[in-house]
Parts: sequence; structure tokens; C-alpha cells
Amino acid sequence: MSDHYSEDDLQKEITELETKSATAARLFDIRRIIGGLFVVYGVIVMIAGFTASDADIEKAEGVNINLWTGLGMLILGLLFLLWLWLRPTPPPPAVPDDENTSSP
Repeated sequence: MSDHYSEDDLQKEITELETKSATAARLFDIRRIIGGLFVVYGVIVMIAGFTASDADIEKAEGVNINLWTGLGMLILGLLFLLWLWLRPTPPPPAVPDDENTSSP
């Protein structure tokens, strides 16, 4: 038995794979990953800044470094997510429907 595919079948399969690949690329956009991580770590570091003792603040010469660093990380993460929201990855191109034009 021969696994012979027509040119149309191969083209349809390639188009489907390209669409799935583009969808996966949009899902795993690096801006989403970086922004999410910075937001999570920023919140964690800010919590550490809120719970810092006076001795910790004195070690940093009177600056609550965890609070300011966490705030900066949180802002950076939110900017990445805002960038993703304002300029999303373009959707994959529309696939023409070849079912209407069948060859004999």
C-alpha cells in the first residue's frame, strides 16, 4: 500500500501546521512571559520591603531598597503587559477555502 498524497492534501496540511504554529507563537509571546515574571517577582520583593526591619533598612543606608526595587519590577512588568495589550502579535493570515474549487 502506498501512502500517496495529492498536492492539495499536502498544501492543506502545511497550511494547518502554519496556523497552529502561529497560534502557539502568539500564546507564548516573550512579552507575556517576561511581564508576568516581573509582576510576580515585583510583588514578592515589595512584600519583603513592607516587612523589612529597621536593621535591614539601616544596612541599605536608610533606603528601603526592597520596596523600591519591587516597585520598579512591578512597573516594568506592567509596562511589558501593557505593550502586549496595545500591540498584540498579528493573527495568522486567512487561509483560503479550497473546498469550493475542487479539481477533477
